[in-house]
Amino acid sequence: MAKIFCIANQKGGVGKTTTTVNLAAGLAKVGQRVLMIDLDPQGNATMGSGVDKRQLEMTVYDVLLESASVAEARVRSEKCGYDVLGANRELAGAEVELVDVERREKRLKLALAEVDSQYDFVLIDCPPSLSMLTLNGLCCAHGVIVPMQCEYFALEGLTDLVNTIKQVHANLNKDLQIIGLLRVMFDPRITLQQQVSDQLKEHFADKVFNTVIPRNVRLAEAPSYGLPGVVFDPSSRGAQAFITFAEEMVDRIKAM
Repeated sequence: MAKIFCIANQKGGVGKTTTTVNLAAGLAKVGQRVLMIDLDPQGNATMGSGVDKRQLEMTVYDVLLESASVAEARVRSEKCGYDVLGANRELAGAEVELVDVERREKRLKLALAEVDSQYDFVLIDCPPSLSMLTLNGLCCAHGVIVPMQCEYFALEGLTDLVNTIKQVHANLNKDLQIIGLLRVMFDPRITLQQQVSDQLKEHFADKVFNTVIPRNVRLAEAPSYGLPGVVFDPSSRGAQAFITFAEEMVDRIKAM
């Protein structure tokens, strides 16, 4: 049975997509069967997985509107070693089209049930806003992975996200919990980042992943080549950190 995780943070620009594609590639490298779902109309996670969003015949949009199954709409990213349920601009229209339909927040959950046995991990890249798309992701997930920079404003955004997760847990998905906080773009030379990192560990204890993703040029360059950093330059510090994170995720799931 697949473990389904949303990579979410209501603050933009914190590395959600970078985390999603690199964790997917890292998990694939350590022998896991992975499906990556792009729930952001910008389609960055699709492009960053070596899949051209403009060439897709079917996307997650078709799955949400029940005009295609996950098995029909997914594509294989051979370079990255995982399956992709991609997105493009069409997905922005799903918000409006789902307003009046039944079980609108459970559409993705129902669709994933059909392929549940085919994967070890399903990773969902969520948009930064709390929209119907994000809600579909949260309703089918076992947990949320929160990438965050160790900066003051990031702590404020985290409070909003925790409240959202509590609401979804109470009303729509009893399984939902925060799996862990991932410190990304971390520079140990900056005192403030060290202080915020210490605060996180103090407040959230074992919910903070041991792995820290460093600020790394190769990770930043990789999307322009349409690849995760783990595939683009496996020897870089950032890629190595994501592979370590993938191993930590596998261990954490075994302990759950």
